[in-house]
Amino acid sequence: MTFGVVMLVHTEFARAEQVVRHWVDGGCPVVVHIDTTVDAEAYDGFVRSLADLETVRFSQRFRCEWGMWGLVEATQAASEMMLRNFPEVSHVFLASGSCLPLRPVSELRGFLSNWPKTDFIESATTADVPWTVGGLDRERFTLRFPFSWKKRRKLFDRYVRLQQVLRVKRKIPAGLVPHMGSQWWCLTRDTLSAILTDPKRRAYDKYFRRVWIPDESYFQTLARLHAKRIQSRSLTLSKFDFQGKPHIFYNDHAEILRRSECFVARKIWPNAGLLYRMFPRQPNSQLTDAKPNTGKVDRIFGRALERRTRGRQGLYMQSRFPNVARANGITAVPFSVMQGFDCLFPNFEKWLSGQTGAQVHGHVYAKDRAHFAGDAPIFSGALSDSAVLRDYNAVGFLTNLVWNARDTHQCIMFGPQDTQSIRWLLAHDTNARVWVISGAWSIPLFLSGKPARQVRAEAARLQRIEHKLLKALRAPDAHARIQICTLADFLENPHAILQEVVDEIAGHKAEELSELPEMADLTGLAEFLQELKNQGMHPFLTGDILVDAEKQPQPASEPKSYVVGHK
Repeated sequence: MTFGVVMLVHTEFARAEQVVRHWVDGGCPVVVHIDTTVDAEAYDGFVRSLADLETVRFSQRFRCEWGMWGLVEATQAASEMMLRNFPEVSHVFLASGSCLPLRPVSELRGFLSNWPKTDFIESATTADVPWTVGGLDRERFTLRFPFSWKKRRKLFDRYVRLQQVLRVKRKIPAGLVPHMGSQWWCLTRDTLSAILTDPKRRAYDKYFRRVWIPDESYFQTLARLHAKRIQSRSLTLSKFDFQGKPHIFYNDHAEILRRSECFVARKIWPNAGLLYRMFPRQPNSQLTDAKPNTGKVDRIFGRALERRTRGRQGLYMQSRFPNVARANGITAVPFSVMQGFDCLFPNFEKWLSGQTGAQVHGHVYAKDRAHFAGDAPIFSGALSDSAVLRDYNAVGFLTNLVWNARDTHQCIMFGPQDTQSIRWLLAHDTNARVWVISGAWSIPLFLSGKPARQVRAEAARLQRIEHKLLKALRAPDAHARIQICTLADFLENPHAILQEVVDEIAGHKAEELSELPEMADLTGLAEFLQELKNQGMHPFLTGDILVDAEKQPQPASEPKSYVVGHK
């Protein structure tokens, strides 16, 4: 039992010669197809370099352009020459000049001898193929594609659009169910001969001549008509990126290729000297029966693809900026936003930092400047406290702040008096932990000592701003972890709410609060709010605060209850 190799070559002839000699040394006849774009001098030189090999043939030449019929035509001609000149061949293995055998020929021969009537060709129906790129799957079989996608892209797109508008639909030949898969296959002699001598071949060729990327569907479809048994997989390791372009293997991939136990890999960088010296590996009796294991390679490339397309959470790269929809999360790690707490507790930032170990900033979106923790003018990552620089990209400022200090939980103060450009982020970021005491903006106005009639307009403005924020936070598509309570609700039991805040930020390190931060003197707040109402400004976001609510002692939280089961 032996197999022959059909090689499609168009460049890097020194490497192609090296691979051809490997196949021949292993006892495999080789038929080589050279693209017509290769000049006569290069072609003649390559033919002369292999003149000493008796089992090497050169087939009729065709122009092989990506996505066009020439690739199929070249494969047909080379395969016909293989079957005609080498009757002892039982399988035909299709490869390219950039393919590199990873294992000895003897091991591939032994593998195929165990599957004498099996065709190895990736073949899946268009309805089941999730990896088509370009938006055309079924349409590539029902429209016509006479123009090159690479060289005449505008004409290609316009002609496709014209056919879609006119609702053109080609008739698929009777009995054919379009299948797709990798171009690189290994077919038995019987199956390949049946495809090439099919009485309907002229009709099939005429149809596939106008199919887009026919080299990935011609043999994959016709094999389903003639094969006795199909293993829908390729024996050639080839990986593609998210744009449908083949990955190139470099010296860095040597260990990955070795662990894959695949027989052939494509596409190899021609200057990867280490790979060409390392492979094919020497015969190993313990690995003779090893089956190709692409699972490890798939996982590595899967993670690389995810990193390439999604990136790390909260890290914005040139390839995705400024398209938020292609970003992997808005910020890198969980962070907290506190609105209204510092209005009630003058030293809230220092107290919260001591209770949770978090890095607690002031109002980093204040109108004058960014108030970083410790009142520092510069924060990690060279973030300046300049309001102008911050507001140039307010969302990017926060994502940078969280990313640069992602090893420590970040907490910022926020309020309606601040720049509101991050409202959307606070509502949609799954990493955001937002705590709001609505109506707390009234406390600084009350403590200013000014009569209600003088601060009425400012109170109305702050309430409108806060109302917009609350509307965004309560929207159905808000994904942040949000806790909203009115000022009245908070004053009823501040201990319980502050305990929830500490538990959320500190996690398992949180402890039962033994003392609360010192609260501002709110004596007279209820009367102040009533006076605002009397002036025509209704502070509905504060809730209904009783006349003596601010005088009530802060109740101690009750111990947590636990359900104990009984046998």
